[in-house]
Amino acid sequence: MEVRFKEKGKIIDIAIVLVGGIVSVGTMLYGVFHYGLKNAWPELVLNLFYIACLVMIVMYFFKKGITTNQFNYWCSLCVGITILLRDILFPPLLANYAIHLACLTLSVMLILMLTYFYARKEWKTYSKLNLWMICIIDMVIAGFYTYVTLHEPIDEYTNYSLTEIWIRPTITYGLVACFVSKTEEK
Repeated sequence: MEVRFKEKGKIIDIAIVLVGGIVSVGTMLYGVFHYGLKNAWPELVLNLFYIACLVMIVMYFFKKGITTNQFNYWCSLCVGITILLRDILFPPLLANYAIHLACLTLSVMLILMLTYFYARKEWKTYSKLNLWMICIIDMVIAGFYTYVTLHEPIDEYTNYSLTEIWIRPTITYGLVACFVSKTEEK
């Protein structure tokens, strides 16, 4: 089987993303069945986009029917939709208004960065720093959500919630690792 990346570091990056993504999505699907579709249907919708990203990462890694432009477009679109749904249109209720506002602002900035990234005619000219900023901002948003979640009363939903928070940064890390690899090849 032919793989796109030959370096061990890149292969490890993709393996970490896939293992983390599969465990996270599996946990989320278990949560949907455990808490019932009536209570957890938004997570199921988000999981569809996460699963699509994971499938595209695998297809891209193994050079199976997806070009670099298709990968960049569809993965950017899926991640953008999850940002729009989870963080902007239906944000979680946070007790701390300042953190809520910071998360909303960072989410809008993240959508704009993804839009600017893909809207460029020559996306390969995007610098590695700009690519990593996409991942870093997503991790900061997840960090804020984690902070608020851990400072609320802990119940059986807390672990499920913490898993859901970190799925997208894991997938974003994989996307950026793939994007950076193509930038380095140029």
